[in-house]
Amino acid sequence: MLKMNAQGLKDTAAWAAAGVTLPGYDWENMCANTEKHPTWVHFGAGNIFRGFIARLQQMLLNQGLVEGGIVAADTFDYDIITKIYAPYDSMTMLVSLMPDGSMKKEIVASIAKGLRVGAAFPEDMETLKGIFRNPSLQMISFTITEKGYALQDIHGNFFPFVEADFANGPDKCTHAMSLVTAMLYARFQAGAAPLAVVSMDNCSHNGEKLRSSIMTVVEKWHENGFLPRSFVDWISDETKVSFPWSMIDKITPRPAKVVEEALAAAGIGDMAPLVTGRNTFIAPFVNAEEPQYLVIEDRFPNGRPPLEKAGVYFTDRDTVNNTEKMKVTTCLNPLHTALAVYGCLLGYDSIAAEMKDPQLKALVEGIGYQEGIPVVVAPKILSPMDFIHEVVDQRLPNPFIPDTPQRIATDTSQKIPVRFGETIKSYMAAPDKDAASLHYVPLALAGWLRYLLAVDDTGAPMECSSDPMLATLQEQLAGVKLGQPETATDEALRPILSNKAVFAADLYEAGLAGKVTAFLREMLAGPGAVRKVLEANV
Repeated sequence: MLKMNAQGLKDTAAWAAAGVTLPGYDWENMCANTEKHPTWVHFGAGNIFRGFIARLQQMLLNQGLVEGGIVAADTFDYDIITKIYAPYDSMTMLVSLMPDGSMKKEIVASIAKGLRVGAAFPEDMETLKGIFRNPSLQMISFTITEKGYALQDIHGNFFPFVEADFANGPDKCTHAMSLVTAMLYARFQAGAAPLAVVSMDNCSHNGEKLRSSIMTVVEKWHENGFLPRSFVDWISDETKVSFPWSMIDKITPRPAKVVEEALAAAGIGDMAPLVTGRNTFIAPFVNAEEPQYLVIEDRFPNGRPPLEKAGVYFTDRDTVNNTEKMKVTTCLNPLHTALAVYGCLLGYDSIAAEMKDPQLKALVEGIGYQEGIPVVVAPKILSPMDFIHEVVDQRLPNPFIPDTPQRIATDTSQKIPVRFGETIKSYMAAPDKDAASLHYVPLALAGWLRYLLAVDDTGAPMECSSDPMLATLQEQLAGVKLGQPETATDEALRPILSNKAVFAADLYEAGLAGKVTAFLREMLAGPGAVRKVLEANV
């Protein structure tokens, strides 16, 4: 059996026979160069990083445009480093799933090492601190999900572990934002070389969110006497520490059995997925769609890799913002979220299968084409109409992308304000638009509230995907019952529908609370009511 590690890669003929593309550079040299002159640290060691971002650096290595790789750091799920990185010399089997059912296989070996960032791993922490002290470091990037930046709960109170970080200072912190701030302080103390701090997470204004969280930690530590004013001044100066915005897009579903079996049939060993202690389902391989987009604001005060040679768009902040809004608020993400909640309610286990459902297809087309596109500002580099056509006609219906509504439904409360709230706010702000005229967006929001009851459209119990606000929202909806539409009272719904933290707008002010309430009450009529509402309204 072929083994994916530095030693195993030497059998080039066998890998070629298995249809696997190998790195076109010397792996040991890459690791040595990264050790001497680190340029890039990435936080968040999961699939989008391994299957997309790391491959960008591999493309540059293959072209001889860079000499070093990326150092991966994880602040949350340490099993990924110990069980998915270490046994495979930090390599990943990337399997691109084509619409015709074929698979492209490539070993991505551009990750020089994986580090566990936390007090329990002092050796890894010291290694990472040494990298941050090195003036050669040009950028740190993030795919830790939007909740990785969160310091406060739904009520605006700091989480207890964040309060503890404020009190304990840089040497004893635990939250990702605190740990990164501590590393930045080490860089400042070692000579204050400039650096780009780049969020690549799939959320609106990601650079702004990242900067806000880090600056909050900085200010609290300064108030508590852990940091000097000179550090606050340094990190506040974006000519020295920049926080570029970005837009990222690539679907990397959880590992699929069919891919695992195809790799085994090709003679490739040890590819079985595992579940980490943090309940991450992950494998030595990443299966993904081939389309991908990364747009980054070009502000790198210490230089950067020539990632434009790997297909990355570098541009100004307005263009990044417009591209991100196009994707996250109109052309992909809201469609995904609507499919997720309704797919769970209707018993689907495949996003692609949902796109064969005439009502669900009409729903997402209504959200995107009819209600989203009219308020999108077209970016200079991509056409919104071309982008959404690719999503609706090619990407979401691809039957060989094993993505599930249950996965997409994860953390929906964190996604709703951006994926639907931004469109609502755009309608509220536009002099020639009326938010109350929206039809498909409130239908999607009502579907989410119905989903939160944890009962599917047959009336059977249904497990909701993990979400930091799930318990709070379900408690607020505790009195709302299937078969009893009258329980969806204004008293029960007002705390949610008026909460700008949930929807990015007060739905009463937007003129949408009545529509959402009416749709929800119709869906509560009894088993099958969700389907009837869709049939009547799309």
